[in-house]
This record gives sequence, C-alpha cells and structure tokens, in this order.
Amino acid sequence: MKTRRIALAAFVCLQLAAVSRAENLVANETARHLAGLTAGGDHAAEMDRAWADIEKRQLVPIREWMQLTHPELVTDTLPLLYPFSGPDFLYAHTFYPNARAYVLCGIEPVGTPPDLTTLSPGQLQAALGNLRRSLDAVLSFSFFITSSMKNDLSANATQLSGTLPVLYAFLARAGCEIRDVTLIGLDAEGVVLENPEKTKHPGVRILFRRSEMHEPQTLYFFSSDLSSWNIKQNPGFKRFCESLGPCNGFTKSASYLMHLDSFESVRDLLLARCETMLQDDTGIMWKDFPREVWTPAAYGWYPGPIERFKDKYQTDLATWYRENKPAPIPFGIGYNWRPGMSTLIFAKARREPLKALPVE
Repeated sequence: MKTRRIALAAFVCLQLAAVSRAENLVANETARHLAGLTAGGDHAAEMDRAWADIEKRQLVPIREWMQLTHPELVTDTLPLLYPFSGPDFLYAHTFYPNARAYVLCGIEPVGTPPDLTTLSPGQLQAALGNLRRSLDAVLSFSFFITSSMKNDLSANATQLSGTLPVLYAFLARAGCEIRDVTLIGLDAEGVVLENPEKTKHPGVRILFRRSEMHEPQTLYFFSSDLSSWNIKQNPGFKRFCESLGPCNGFTKSASYLMHLDSFESVRDLLLARCETMLQDDTGIMWKDFPREVWTPAAYGWYPGPIERFKDKYQTDLATWYRENKPAPIPFGIGYNWRPGMSTLIFAKARREPLKALPVE
C-alpha cells in the first residue's frame, strides 16, 4: 500500500509538472505573439518598425553609454527598485540587464494573464491595436501616459487588460523566455501571498531567462499607492523591499512626486536601501541626497521641468550643471525626451553593505 501511495504521489507530481510546463509554454508563446514575433501580418509589421526605431534611437545608445560610463551597473545583480514605473520593464532591463530581480510599482492594475485563444480574429486584432496604442508613448518619448494606457488596456476596452500584456511584450522583445507567471500579493509584513484577492498590494511574479547561459531572473510588478499615508497604513510593499537587502534604484518620469512631503516615505526607502540611484530630475531632489552618505553627479543637461511642472525647478541643480558642464548623453529620457535636453542623475552611497531586513 505504501509503495502505491508513493507511486501515486510521484505520478501526480509529474502530471502537475507537465501542466506547469504547458502553461509556461503558452505564456511564452503569448508574449511572443503580443510582441509581434510569431506570425506575420499588420501587428508584426507595426511592432517591427517601432522596435527598429527605438533600438536605433534609444536602446543601443543606452547600452553603449552604460557599458562605457557605468559598466559596474551593467554586470550588477542587485535587485532593482523602480517606483512609479508602470509596466516599464523595457528601460529597467536596458539599463540594468543583469539584475536578479526587478521590482516595479505603479497605480496601474495588474490585470490577468492574457489568453489569446479566447478571442475571435476580430477581437484579437482590436486587442493588438489597443496594445500598440498603449506602447506608443513609451516607445516614442520614453514614458507611459497612464491615463491613455488605462483606456487602451481597460477591461471594458479589450480582453487584454492591465499591465501584463505590456510586460509580456517587453520581455519577449528583450529576448527573454518566460518560465512562470504567478499572480501574487503582499501581506502587511511584506510576505508574498499567492492569493491576491486578500491583499492591499496585488501583483505578479514572472520568472524568466534570457538564455541558458544566463541566470534566471524575476520580474515583480505591484499595483500600489506609494503615498506616505498609504505606506503607513499598508506597509507591505515597503517591508517587501526591505527584505531584499541592498538594491539599486531607478526612476524617471515620476511626476516629481518625491519632491512632495506626501511621498517622503518612498523617497526615504530608496535612500535607505539603495546602493546607487539613477534617475532624471523628477525623482529625488538634488538637495535631498544627504552628502554625508551620498555622492550625486549628473550627465546631459538641465533645461528645467516642462511647462506642466514648472514650479519644480531646482536652482541648485541648475547651478551644478552650469559650474560642472557634465558630459552629454546620446539618448533622451524623461519628460524632456529630446536628445540634448535630458537630465540624468547618478548618485552612489558611501556606507557599509546593507543586510536584508527579515519580514516578521
């Protein structure tokens, strides 16, 4: 009887493993189709044109600049914290291709893993068109327009909902193979839950690999309000980030939220847990890098904020640029996305290596 139970348990494990492999294969093929990498047709042609443009104009210059300027970050495997990111795995992976984990967070909904088999040909074409529209801004200007993406990938507009279709497309275009996709959440202590219905921080965990020669990597996206009030009331995301140990930080096109007292908690989290910070001028204010710990420098130019955010002008940052005349950058980033007009700040912390803070 015992031998039968063991054999039955082994059979069940094999069956579950087979189901898991099949689901992962479907997720990976779905990602490739969303990215326009499988069949021909209008979607593939449009995606190929858009990707050829952004590779030449943005991604190749970023990779080459990082390799020349910060090769240590290119090879760094520390987790990457990217608040106010939306589903922008594209730039996170381009700047930091070897991070063992990417932690993205925004107010956009996670959505559900896309299932293209449920769509009629007409529905599929409409859904793919909505996906392309949601990608237009980030591929053209380097940032998402949240309201537009919400309309293009809302449950009412298309069967491709939330951020997952965008994350899938970016992973596939980055040459990554999806190994596992799990909807998750966080409890109040930052513990990962595989029951996202009972959480203030719904999210997704995607395991992927660039090739057999590369180590597996993990992409997290959490839908969470990063205001200080919400972090105090619902500290799960903060505690999850603390449990990762030392990290690198990255942010761009962040609406200058960390300039406000109402977002000081996420600013302080980055300053406390990150070894480096790479950002445009919408991230942590120049004056808010404590000089006894941080050494900030910058590249490109500082033309000041765009008209919508003109009250966020940083006089001390402008003075630093005039006095130091830093090297230009061969790409655009942030709201001032045109080459020659973009600000890129790099800050490095001087302190003892951090340890992970255990979740309770």
